[in-house]
Amino acid sequence: MTTAIYPGSFDPLTFGHVDVIERSARLFDHVIVSILTNPQKSALFSVDERIEIMQDILKPRFPNVEVAVFHGLLVEYARQRNAQVIVRGIRAVTDYEYEFQMALMNRRLAPGIETVFMMPAENYSYLSSRLVKEIAELGGSVAGLVPEIVEKRLKQRFRKGK
Repeated sequence: MTTAIYPGSFDPLTFGHVDVIERSARLFDHVIVSILTNPQKSALFSVDERIEIMQDILKPRFPNVEVAVFHGLLVEYARQRNAQVIVRGIRAVTDYEYEFQMALMNRRLAPGIETVFMMPAENYSYLSSRLVKEIAELGGSVAGLVPEIVEKRLKQRFRKGK
């Protein structure tokens, strides 16, 4: 059985993320979508909110996908979870440069764990969580960029303020 980890902040989850998750679920027996906790970054949604959102969206569609949380070194987490693969989404050349460095370092630290790069569908190649948050905060529509539950929560969050 091949287990893959797709790590990220997912703050918020976008259709680009869902696209990579869907294709990962077809390729690997078990996919762990892992929310990275980073106390140095201030997130829009709490970890619990992100877990709830992701489970609502992913569980019904992808029975081989699990949502989890981790902090610390990714390769150590991958070892703990007996994962053989790390999935990373790449949108542009600038993503590739950073991800390439990380993949090489991860290979050095854990030679038995492979990194697989996936590009989201073309219509999501420009999409990032940061852009989605900016659009929502400025009152723009994020319809078609994020699942409906995320769109609703973004509207609520920015209506109330952080």
